[in-house]
Amino acid sequence: MKTFIYGIISLMMLNCSQKQLAVEVYETSANGNKLTSIKEFVSGDNPVKIKLIPEEKFQTITGFGGSFTEASASLLNQLSKENREKVLQAYFGEKGAKYSLTRTHMNSCDFSLSNYSYAPVEGDLELISFSIEEDRDDLIPMIKEAMAISKEGFKILASPWTAPPWMKDNNDWKGGKLLPEYNNTWALFYSKYIDAYKAEGIDIWGFTVVNEPLGNNNNWESMHYSPEEMTAFVKDFLGPKLKADGHNVKILGYDQNRGEELKEWADAMFKDEASSKYFDGTAIHWYGSTYDYFPESLQYVHNKAPNRYLIQSEACGDSEVPKWQDDEWYWSKEATDWGWDWAPEDQKYLHPKYSPVNRYARDIIGCLNNWVDGWIDWNMVLDKQGGPNWFKNWCLAPVIVDPATDQVYFTPIYYTLSHFSKYIRPGAVRIGFENSDDDLMVTAVKNPDGSIAVVVFNQESKAKNFNLSLSGSAIEIQISGQSIQTIIIPNT
Repeated sequence: MKTFIYGIISLMMLNCSQKQLAVEVYETSANGNKLTSIKEFVSGDNPVKIKLIPEEKFQTITGFGGSFTEASASLLNQLSKENREKVLQAYFGEKGAKYSLTRTHMNSCDFSLSNYSYAPVEGDLELISFSIEEDRDDLIPMIKEAMAISKEGFKILASPWTAPPWMKDNNDWKGGKLLPEYNNTWALFYSKYIDAYKAEGIDIWGFTVVNEPLGNNNNWESMHYSPEEMTAFVKDFLGPKLKADGHNVKILGYDQNRGEELKEWADAMFKDEASSKYFDGTAIHWYGSTYDYFPESLQYVHNKAPNRYLIQSEACGDSEVPKWQDDEWYWSKEATDWGWDWAPEDQKYLHPKYSPVNRYARDIIGCLNNWVDGWIDWNMVLDKQGGPNWFKNWCLAPVIVDPATDQVYFTPIYYTLSHFSKYIRPGAVRIGFENSDDDLMVTAVKNPDGSIAVVVFNQESKAKNFNLSLSGSAIEIQISGQSIQTIIIPNT
């Protein structure tokens, strides 16, 4: 009996000696919280233990954000001035998601209103006809307005879906390969694009060589490369041309899904010093699965090129028409992707029904914990149909608008993304942690200002308690069922 009492007293003394950890907690949940500040902390039995280990350091974060597309920009043009401002403030303002890493398309893509190229004149080897006039009504104004709103600024990654058809072996917007005689002209195209946007006051931070070089079954704009072909183009043409023209811009290779095929591309790009000289990193997409973030492939690329960028450049709920003002749907396991209907039988298991919120939260945390340093969503704004899209390839977006009634719907995906983009800032360094519950997903970073941001995702329907500790201080926090939390530990 004396031993038992002594044990209780010792435990009480231990708990009393542990300082209370100062935190700010923000939660988004299926029960209605939307980046809600949590002030009251409820104790529970057997809390999960999450211990932060700041001395363990991993990748430096480049940023989080979404994409400027002609579809999104054209929709903003149809809204009232107040709602246009509301959407852009929500993405780029200090009280909003504070996007820091974005993407846009060079020439048209499926989320354009039509097919177009900046160099439409066949045989124009010197690109005398090059013009970004097509972007002046929508893309350029949207980017400039976002720049004016963003206090810290943001990086822009530009991606072509295809070269002009006249440069390709099939003379088509869809599929085909670049003809060898146009390698120099196509490299010049990127340089011209940088100059044209610079003249508009817009700096391009980086390029992916081409969107989805493995193709998309020739459904919309695309141009194919093998790993060796893309590597040769960058090594012999694109890299030298950009350097000769004085452009200090990043080049990311691949730019498609991250399954086993990713390893083949990493092997080609980072084979040796000559092959990797102009590659600053690798771009990846998430469409290979609705739940698997392929940690083995991500680890493989990191080990191949440990000091290069590894950026998730595109993601969205694809093959879905958005649900209008129906938060519950975004938390439920009802969405399906392209693979639900069309994936080969041996890959169907990778494409079950899924919850959109779960897919985003799981993927971003899984990516961060496996060396990914940047994560970019696809369209920032779409309409109630999931467009406009010339191919009718409907998709989800974090913000859905109805131009006819001038209404804006911020879906739960918007708040989920904000848990990362708003609180994990460029230059943050991912840090280590220990987590006693594998069902509770966790990641943590130390921001440039010294604060620590911890993101916790509870996929289960019941609330959970966890004890968060750092350097002798701790606090017990309850996370709601089906919710995501960001915990900020201020620099003290």
